[in-house]
Amino acid sequence: MFKSIVTRALSLLFVYALIVACQEEKKIRINFPPTDLAKENLIPKPLKVIPTNKAFGLDRYTAIYTTPDNDGFAEVGQILADKIKKKLDLDVPVNAAGDVPIERIIYINQSDSLELNSPEAYQLYISQDSVILNSNTAEGAFRGIQTLRQIIPEESNDTLAEQRIWPIPSGKITDNPNFGFRGSMLDVARHFFSVKDVKKYIDLLAYYKINVLHLHLSDDQGWRIEIKSWPKLTEIGGSTEVGGEAGGFFTQEDYKEIVAYAAKHYMTIIPEIDMPGHTNAASVSYPFLNGNGKTPKLYEGTRVGFSTFDTKKDTVYAFIDDVVREISAITPGPYFHIGGDESHVTKKKDFIYFVEKVEKIVQKHGKRMIGWDEIASANIDSTSISQYWSNGKNADKAIKRGMKVILSPAKKTYLDMQYDTLSKHGLHWAAYIPVDSAYVWTPEEYEGIPMENILGVEAPLWSETISNIDELEYLAFPRVIGYSELSWSIEENRNWENFKVRLANQAPYLDRMDVKYYASPLIDWKKSKYTYKEIKKD
Repeated sequence: MFKSIVTRALSLLFVYALIVACQEEKKIRINFPPTDLAKENLIPKPLKVIPTNKAFGLDRYTAIYTTPDNDGFAEVGQILADKIKKKLDLDVPVNAAGDVPIERIIYINQSDSLELNSPEAYQLYISQDSVILNSNTAEGAFRGIQTLRQIIPEESNDTLAEQRIWPIPSGKITDNPNFGFRGSMLDVARHFFSVKDVKKYIDLLAYYKINVLHLHLSDDQGWRIEIKSWPKLTEIGGSTEVGGEAGGFFTQEDYKEIVAYAAKHYMTIIPEIDMPGHTNAASVSYPFLNGNGKTPKLYEGTRVGFSTFDTKKDTVYAFIDDVVREISAITPGPYFHIGGDESHVTKKKDFIYFVEKVEKIVQKHGKRMIGWDEIASANIDSTSISQYWSNGKNADKAIKRGMKVILSPAKKTYLDMQYDTLSKHGLHWAAYIPVDSAYVWTPEEYEGIPMENILGVEAPLWSETISNIDELEYLAFPRVIGYSELSWSIEENRNWENFKVRLANQAPYLDRMDVKYYASPLIDWKKSKYTYKEIKKD
């Protein structure tokens, strides 16, 4: 079976097969020491791994080929080549002409296999002479190259050949995500993070197959997205943040740059405008929006629940319509998040009226509404999505309405919670969440929510206590790596004792990416022998 699929895949590229055949006399079969693909430190753990205990030799005589004339596959091949160049300083040509000396190939193939039954499913077949990556979609191929990146060794085996060569363990990997929605949220409202910071976070998340980035774009402390029809939102509302720092905002061009960068990583951006509570920054900018009876002023603290829109004014809904329209026009993903949490000074009947009215606005602009779990108290459509963070009764209401639920329980998934009493950053109102507690729970069975109602898992990172990328990374890593496995891997493939070994071996990658992660004492970290300054080119 293994050889037949490899042969079939190679035959699809007749020209490239000829290239390999022409090089047959030059080909050097290198007998590496036995390798075991099943012992590689892959995160998230694939669905199935079958080792064949040999190795593919990645070197300067390796080339990448992709299915011709298929949208996205050549781009995925180029991404892989770029990552290999950054990691190993090795140039691997993509879809090279026939005059390039080639001994081994990596072939990224668009397959029509019925076994690949989801857009992100892929298969990897690794032999001594070829790596064949099969997927029905470029998205699946992109997930597959993340796996391949993780099994390319950090160092070459210099003793086996005149040129540097990196042995990749041989075998077959079949993989498919447990949940199609695997996300993290970044709060840029309490403290603002730059386009550069967000891009780095996207890079790191994509490596672990996370496919959703939810941006919390507005709150009491700041409004972070340009709305051209309401310019004071950023002129005034974007001028500060928690602690009185400078604030900031994304222009629409900035936001489009983030969206495009995420798209290249097959990641969906979900914009959130929190309302009717968490709206002080908007009300300072345009006081007619305010509904709490007090004169709004710029706010730099962390208290919640004191603000609300005036839910009875038509002009408020005209404003919301403009905001949703402008953001939706530059957001290709299917979702728009309306917040809806902690609206403590909004009367219950007014809150319900507001959510039902805003749902229609979101749908009008072609998006599917998401809200924090409180929205389930309104009579909303089953196509809307409840994000469970606190209240199990609200999750039950959502299920009874036939809604999908995103699992973000604060006591398990909030990345802003402290690891322990010694943590430099974070809060602990929900719980202390050490690395093991973040991983050791079962989303598929969480609080009795039926599997068919679970859209996926999202780990939110609120920014009350952090103000720069280093502090962000301290709270997010390594816990978000565990959430990637909880989202992707099936329950029977998840085991803490096994995971913590694989997590320990992520240290060289995190070091190479200059991630200021929390070196939890629960993990026996495998440190890189290189400092970041030595490998900064990566």
